[in-house]
Amino acid sequence: MNINKINWPAKALVAICLSHLLSACQSLPIEEYSSFQPLSPQHRIMNQVKITWEVRDDVADYCAKAKGMGKDAAFLTPPIACAVWNTPRKECTVVTGSKTSHAALGHEIRHCFEGHFH
Repeated sequence: MNINKINWPAKALVAICLSHLLSACQSLPIEEYSSFQPLSPQHRIMNQVKITWEVRDDVADYCAKAKGMGKDAAFLTPPIACAVWNTPRKECTVVTGSKTSHAALGHEIRHCFEGHFH
């Protein structure tokens, strides 16, 4: 296939797909950029949350440990961010690396309100 004959949107999609293959899930899947329907307030784990954002150099290691990932899973699919919530205290900490995206940050904030949704 000659990549120069592919139109721009298709090139972008090819680049995204290749980056996902090469980076072993170090970025969000394309589905994360689509709209979603928020849970109704009665189905959320919290509605009023104190959110803290922590930026760490060791985000992959920290999040893997926080989520109880084994070493093999953490090596194959290192997390790029995570949310650690405490429902009784109505607190949630979003952890990212020093470089992140709006989509990753929003994804983790959604976890603060809805808990595990994927």
